[in-house]
Amino acid sequence: MSSSAIVIGAGMGGLSGAIHLARNGFEVNVFETRAEAGGLASGVEYGEFKFDAGPYILLDRPGLEWSFERLGLQLSQLIPLHSIESVYNVESLNGVSVEFHADLDKTSASFEKRWPGSGDRYKQFVNSMNRLLKGLRPMLQTSRPGLMELFRNGAWRHAPFLTKTLQQVLSGSGLPDPVTDAIAIWTHVAGQRKDEAPSPLAFVPALMHKVGACYPQGGIRRIPQTLEQIAKTAGVRFHYGSGITAIRTDRGRVIGVETSAREVFLGDVVLSNASALTTYLELLDLPSRATEHLRQLPLQSPGVCAYLAVRGPVVPPYLRFKLGKPDQKCRLLIQPSVVESHHANDDWFPVRLMSPMDYDLAQRIGHQGQVEYLDALLEEEWWQKDFTDVRVLAKRTAQQWGSDYNLYANSMNPVMTARFMRQGRVRHRSPHVRGLYLAGSSTHPGQWVSFCMMSGILAADCIIEDRR
Repeated sequence: MSSSAIVIGAGMGGLSGAIHLARNGFEVNVFETRAEAGGLASGVEYGEFKFDAGPYILLDRPGLEWSFERLGLQLSQLIPLHSIESVYNVESLNGVSVEFHADLDKTSASFEKRWPGSGDRYKQFVNSMNRLLKGLRPMLQTSRPGLMELFRNGAWRHAPFLTKTLQQVLSGSGLPDPVTDAIAIWTHVAGQRKDEAPSPLAFVPALMHKVGACYPQGGIRRIPQTLEQIAKTAGVRFHYGSGITAIRTDRGRVIGVETSAREVFLGDVVLSNASALTTYLELLDLPSRATEHLRQLPLQSPGVCAYLAVRGPVVPPYLRFKLGKPDQKCRLLIQPSVVESHHANDDWFPVRLMSPMDYDLAQRIGHQGQVEYLDALLEEEWWQKDFTDVRVLAKRTAQQWGSDYNLYANSMNPVMTARFMRQGRVRHRSPHVRGLYLAGSSTHPGQWVSFCMMSGILAADCIIEDRR
């Protein structure tokens, strides 16, 4: 007799976990509040234009390939990937622009021209980070890495690196401040300071130059769309427009779930791809001592976003970051047409303008304050200078992100600080309720598409192991 599994949420972790379980003999039902799969990795349409909703770049292709291979799939056969040659630039408040290309020599040469001696130092930094990345990659493929995994995989040699913050790693590079600020731009997006961000964020240049940044043909949304079809072929049943309001338990063990329509579905195990905070704080009735530390985790705001149609030349790079004053978050212009297609100057094409926000600030100013913040970004000149016409198709505030994508307290997830990573991420196998497992960004070191997909596979591995 086969076991039954209930998956809460059809995000990347829920999709990969559902496929893995179905292919290992489980009857799988996926419940998703929204009308489609993918969560934040899904897409949106405004007029004749299609946009990715959330993620905008693939930096960890090896992690994504590993995930597909674990499901018996070949990424390259299912989803064509475009290499991004001109990846991103970061323009400071005083107009200094730091550019990153896929080509390491081209990137280092541009640094050398402006800051003599920095070209070789940058190459050394990239090579050093690449060696560390290779040594630590097995830790990404482990459900709950600890000291035993460090020794088993030979990664114990890199333990001192893991105790550092990103600020400490970059300070030891000998690179000019504008370059280290540009390397650390991803901490701005994640709502972190460099002195609290984890050291592995320094791997981004190694991934960019040694592996290559890429963009799926058809957008990031192509990945969950493909996985959904594979899941259906594997026998997974999807229940869209059906949110889960409670996980039912009996004597400390999962017995099923209750939906927003007050229907009860029984199951042997539950894999929650809702956030860990939603799962523990909203779907379960646990004693406060089990959840107090979760309530204290710092949260990341999804920020604000404008979906735009623009006209004019398509000018690289793919991502254009703008730094503001020290107390301001960065801004980001995303230009998929740099990668996917070319347009005549009189053609309209889609871009996104985004900015992260401090979570506490977003909560304090509310929806109207967030709208005003976004409107002020739309008035800035730096992102408009290459365009002859601009149309605002839609706007989304942090509060709208929360309601549209059922985010816990209008947040993306707990901020993956160095402290959080060292203390241990949320476990895939719940220590509080038997038969409950968790996937998603809070169970893996960040919210990259590859990490979220890995999390579902590792959580399903725990289920399969426990049911043997």
